[in-house]
Amino acid sequence: MKLKLNQIAPNFKLDSTDGSTFELKNVKKKNIILYFYPKDDTPGCTLESKDFNKLNSMINKKNTVVFGISKDSMESHLKFKKKYKLKFDLLSDEKLSVIKKYGVWGMKSFLGKKFKGVIRSTFLINSKGKVHKIWSNVRVKDHAKSVMEELKNI
Repeated sequence: MKLKLNQIAPNFKLDSTDGSTFELKNVKKKNIILYFYPKDDTPGCTLESKDFNKLNSMINKKNTVVFGISKDSMESHLKFKKKYKLKFDLLSDEKLSVIKKYGVWGMKSFLGKKFKGVIRSTFLINSKGKVHKIWSNVRVKDHAKSVMEELKNI
């Protein structure tokens, strides 16, 4: 499924590192940053998560919440969150249901090998629940800053 700008972001439920089941439609009157990343505690994913973490209080001041999503287990997420003192929650999608719903599962290549995996992507959803902007095949450097910049256009 390919999401389009201005469409209502598909609802989903996933386990969250805060111990609850997160449901997208329960976030009311806030902008949401959903960033999908391949794997906890790998160099790019760590850098991206730390960058969002550094900007988290500024993001929150813009009436926005951040969630990281990967196919890692809750146990892995909890370790990752604790290790880097992440101030936002991570959502576990071991069944790939949301990853596929948001169209971020696909062919990747690394060191000449082709395989299926999570294509690093970020979705900015506005306070009305509509997709405001999509970043695909994200390059980690300065990505969190560009998402932060885009909040000014909501």
